[in-house]
Amino acid sequence: MGEKLPALTAKELIKALEKINIFVVRQRGAHVQLKGVYKNQQRFTTISNHPSQELPIGTINAIMRDCGLTRKELIELIN
Repeated sequence: MGEKLPALTAKELIKALEKINIFVVRQRGAHVQLKGVYKNQQRFTTISNHPSQELPIGTINAIMRDCGLTRKELIELIN
């Protein structure tokens, strides 16, 4: 089944996504919008950025889907 995803804050997840050229393009309130090209496709996602609060696992899964990441790829980016 693979490794379990660690608990992540929005800041940690944004830092990981920047490693694959998905960058913050704007922020409105607590929502940060990211955009970039990964695996030859345009990627766009929004992350709710509440300081020191961990993201729910369902939200992390949705962001992974938006960005075309597998669980293994995300774990490698975090480490």
